[in-house]
Amino acid sequence: MLLGGGAGLGRQLTPFPRPVEDGTLRQDGVYRYVRHPMYGGALLVMLAWALVSSPLALPPLGLAAAFLDAKRRREEAWLMVKHPDHAEYRRQVHRRFAPFVW
Repeated sequence: MLLGGGAGLGRQLTPFPRPVEDGTLRQDGVYRYVRHPMYGGALLVMLAWALVSSPLALPPLGLAAAFLDAKRRREEAWLMVKHPDHAEYRRQVHRRFAPFVW
C-alpha cells in the first residue's frame, strides 16, 4: 500500500495535505480500494515494528494514527473544493487507510 500509493501519485506526491495545483484526483490502482493507502501502509509498518520490537511502541502508533486521521480530514476537505467528483469517490471507496479494515 505504501509503495503503491506513492507510485500512483507520481509527481503529485507531497508531504503536505494540500493537493498540488495541477494535480488530478487519483481513483485507479490501489486508490480503487482505499483513499489514503500511503497513510495506511505507514501505519501497518509501524504496527509490525511494534509487534516485533516492544509493546512500548504501541502508544506512538496510536498518536501516529490520530495525526494521520487529522491530516486525512484536512486533505479531504481541500480535495472536495478542488475536485467536485471527490464526494462521489468517497461514497464509492469507503475505506480510508486499509482495505477491509479502516
